[in-house]
Amino acid sequence: MSGAAATPAARLAALRAALAAAGVDGFLVPRADEHLGEYVPPSAERLAWLTGFTGSAGLAVVLADRAALFTDGRYTLQAAQQTDPALWERRHLTEEPPQDWLKRHAAGRRIGYDPWLHPEPQLARFEAAGVTLVPLEPNPLDQVWSDRPAPPASPVVPHPLAYAGAPSGEKREAAAAALREAGEAACVLSDPASIAWLLNIRGADVPYTPLPLCFALLRDDGAVELFLDPARLDGEARAWLGNDVAVRPRAELPAALDALGGRRVRVDAEATPAWFARRLRAAGAEVRAGEDPCRLPRACKNAVEQAGARAAHRRDAVALARFLAWFAEAAPRGGETEMSAAERLLAFRAAAPEFRGESFPAISGAGEHGAIVHYRVTPESDRPIRADECYLIDSGAQYPDGTTDVTRTLWTGPGAPPEALRERATRVLKGHIALATLRFPQGVAGPHLDAIARRALWDAGLDYDHGTGHGVGSYLSVHEGPAAFSRAAKPVPLRAGMILSDEPGFYAPGAYGIRLENLLLVREAEIPGAAKPFLEFETLTLAPFDRRLIAPRLLTPGERAWLDAYHARVAEEVAPLLDAATAAWLRAACAPIGD
Repeated sequence: MSGAAATPAARLAALRAALAAAGVDGFLVPRADEHLGEYVPPSAERLAWLTGFTGSAGLAVVLADRAALFTDGRYTLQAAQQTDPALWERRHLTEEPPQDWLKRHAAGRRIGYDPWLHPEPQLARFEAAGVTLVPLEPNPLDQVWSDRPAPPASPVVPHPLAYAGAPSGEKREAAAAALREAGEAACVLSDPASIAWLLNIRGADVPYTPLPLCFALLRDDGAVELFLDPARLDGEARAWLGNDVAVRPRAELPAALDALGGRRVRVDAEATPAWFARRLRAAGAEVRAGEDPCRLPRACKNAVEQAGARAAHRRDAVALARFLAWFAEAAPRGGETEMSAAERLLAFRAAAPEFRGESFPAISGAGEHGAIVHYRVTPESDRPIRADECYLIDSGAQYPDGTTDVTRTLWTGPGAPPEALRERATRVLKGHIALATLRFPQGVAGPHLDAIARRALWDAGLDYDHGTGHGVGSYLSVHEGPAAFSRAAKPVPLRAGMILSDEPGFYAPGAYGIRLENLLLVREAEIPGAAKPFLEFETLTLAPFDRRLIAPRLLTPGERAWLDAYHARVAEEVAPLLDAATAAWLRAACAPIGD
C-alpha cells in the first residue's frame, strides 16, 4: 500500500490487519518518537499518517471494531476538522482519559504498544484499565507505512561557549555529582535537549528545534557515552566533545545497558521510553526513578544565556516592529491572507544574519481561525484577512543566543472594534500584567501562579482551556520543562534564570481568539525589609500591544502605569534600531495609553 495515496480508511484497515496478524486486539498510537519529544521528525509522525491529525500532542487507540483519537483542549477544533468522524471518535484527553475509554471498550483484551514510544508510568495507567499490554517490535504501523521517510541524520555541530556560557566538563561534573550523592552509577539520557545542553552541541534533526536525535549514558565520574552514528561528527565536532565523551553507534546501546547489570541506574520514568528500564532490569540492574539531572540546570539559564536571551529578543523586536508597522498599513487595504502575513513576518526575521529558523510553526489565525488555539494555516485552510476583525499571530524564532516566542492579537480596521471585544481583550491584558508584575517568595511553583493570570477573566465568567505559560530553552526547545504556569503542571519551584511565557487568552469559537504573550525571566527581587527571599520577573519580549483593543477604563492605575512604562521601554530600546518610518510608527504605537 502506498502511504501517500492510501485513504485514511485504507490506512486504518491496513493497521488492523497487521494487528490481527500479531495476535492483539488493539494498538496504542501516541504522537511521539523514541525521545518522547514534542517536535518529531517526519519518520515519527505516525499519528498524523494514520489519522490526519497534525497537532503536537495526542493519542489514538485502535480496536478491531472502533477507534478513538484523544487530544487536549488546544486541539479540539483542529481534531474535528482533520479527522473523519466515521473512522475516529474524538475524545478530550483530560475529561475522558484513554484509560477510561479502554476500561469501557477493551477490558480483558490484548492491546499492543511500541515500548520505544511510551514511558512506563503511562503504560501503568493503561494496565490499570484492565487490559493486557503486549510490547510489539517492530512497530506494526511502521510495517504498513510503506513510504515512511528515512530517519534524520543531520551533522552534529558545536554550541560555542560564547552562547552556552559554561563548558561541558563543568556541566557533566555537576550532573555526575548528583549521581554520586544518590549512590547511582549511571543515568540514562533519552531527551536530546538534555544531551545537547550537557555536551554543548546542536543539530537539525527535527523541525524548529536545533537538536541531534541521540541517546546517552552519563556515568558517575562525568564520562558520557553518546549513541548516534559517528559519521555525523566531523573532526571539529569530535574534538569539541573531548576524550571523556565516547561516540558509539546506536546499535551498541543494548549491550551498553546490559553491561550495567548489578549497578544502580537512574531513569527519568516519565520522560524515558519504557524499553530502557525493562532492558536494564532484564540485565540485573537496579533501576532508580529520578529526574534527568540536566533538566533543572538546563532551565536555569546562566548569566551568558540570560544576556543572550535579551540580545535575541531585541533582535526579534526589530522584526516584530517592522511586521506590526507593515500590518497596520496593509490590513485595512485588504489583499493579505493568513499565509502571506506569516510569510511576511518570517521574511522580516530572516533579514537578521543570526536568524536560524522559526521556533515553531507560526499560528496565523484571522477571525474564527484565531479561536483554534494551535491553528496551523495550510494552503487549504488559508483565508483572507478581512476588514474589521481580529487577527492572532503567535510566532517565534531561533537564534544562537536565544529562543523567542511572542503573541499579539491585532485589530484589522479600519473601523473600531466592538466594545465587548475590547473588554475581553483588556481582561486578557490585565491577566498578563498581573503575572508579569508579580513578586513571590522562593519555593512558589508555576501551578500556584496560574490563577493570577485568570482572575480578570474569571470575574466576568470567562476562562481559557490551556496553561498560562511554559518554559523556554536557550537555543533549544520553545517548550521546555520542568516549570510551567499551568494547573496540570508539576509543582516545580521557580528559580532565578528560568524563562517562561506569560500568555493568557480568550477564545470565542467560530468568531475570534485573543492571546497576549511575552517571555519572562525569573530573577531575584530586592524588597527592603523582606522576611525571606523573593523572586520577580523581567519581561524579555519587546513589542507593543494593539491599543485599539484596550479599554483604558478597565485598567487600574497600576496596570496603566505598567503598560505605559513597558511601551516606553519598547520605544526606547527598539526605535533606534529601525528605519525612520518604522521608528515613527513604533513611537506612536507606544505612546501613553490615554483614556
